[in-house]
Amino acid sequence: MKSFIKRILIVLILNFILYNSYAQSIQKDTIYIHNKKSVKYESLIVPTILISYGIIGLENKGIKSVNEDIHQQISNQNFRNSNIDEFTQYIPTLSVYGLNALGINGKNNFKDRTIILATATLIMTSTTLGLKSIAKVDRPNLGSNDSFPSGHVAKAFMGAEYLYQEYRDVSLWYGISAYVVAAGTGALRIYNDEHWLTDVVTGAGIGILSTKVAYWLKPFIDHKILKSNKKNISSTIFPSYDGENIIVGMFVFF
Repeated sequence: MKSFIKRILIVLILNFILYNSYAQSIQKDTIYIHNKKSVKYESLIVPTILISYGIIGLENKGIKSVNEDIHQQISNQNFRNSNIDEFTQYIPTLSVYGLNALGINGKNNFKDRTIILATATLIMTSTTLGLKSIAKVDRPNLGSNDSFPSGHVAKAFMGAEYLYQEYRDVSLWYGISAYVVAAGTGALRIYNDEHWLTDVVTGAGIGILSTKVAYWLKPFIDHKILKSNKKNISSTIFPSYDGENIIVGMFVFF
């Protein structure tokens, strides 16, 4: 296994450890947290498989051959590129706020769902940028070497899981529709010759996992904020790792 794949694994593992350690540190700082939700690790199976497929595909000849075959088939068809994916990546996330605006309420209020979204975005962004800086995979169109993983797809699937979590108790069709849009975004990224299949699959896994972790962290964030309710301003800090540096993000709530 090449050194850059080892670094990719380090990014993923350390990001998980950093976020998990952050949650545990807050938990130890309190005697009791109301309504704490248990972490269901079986929900990690799908995103883990997706991410693993992409990482293995960086060196596996069979998977790389599949990438090339898809690329060649699309190139031979002379399809006209579409920029719809520049917009569809945001549709699942915006739909959460749109549905609430229409009076179809989801699981959380505006403040809580925005905190969850901000957390998921931080995790997703730090992970995708970190992997891009390490892997340096050429795009199919040779436009740049930041192909792996797909940020557009990570964003779309982050939003799809976000909409699913918020509205699964209202109707599963909201989540299903969001995942269809996210999958369409992934297909368009391949169709537009911007990404390999492995880029898209890994981006999907990162997006889903980022949202799941954000929901797991929410009770700890609530506790940290509630401890500072007597003040006008409260804040919370999130660490992440981009392959070279530990990044610290900070949310301030008024």
